[in-house]
Amino acid sequence: MRAGTETALARVVQVFGAARPHHAYCFANQRATRMKVLVHDGVGIWLAARRLHQGRFAWPKEDGGRLTLTREQLDALVLGLPWQRIGEAGVIRVL
Repeated sequence: MRAGTETALARVVQVFGAARPHHAYCFANQRATRMKVLVHDGVGIWLAARRLHQGRFAWPKEDGGRLTLTREQLDALVLGLPWQRIGEAGVIRVL
């Protein structure tokens, strides 16, 4: 989590081949209490950091380490909410 903008960008390029405009790339520490988000807005690069004082981010435990989220799921993840329930997985069709 000590990586700055250039190091995070280099990691994205290493893993994905390029940093695509209008995409966000998330990094979390091992305890899932801190997260950095690298965003390419089409003009430049932004790096934002978030640290939780209580609880943990709900981070996927997939082998590849890659996951595609919708905008709503990313918003929920950054807020520390259960992002897995956003979208089709959280739709209520019958009361």
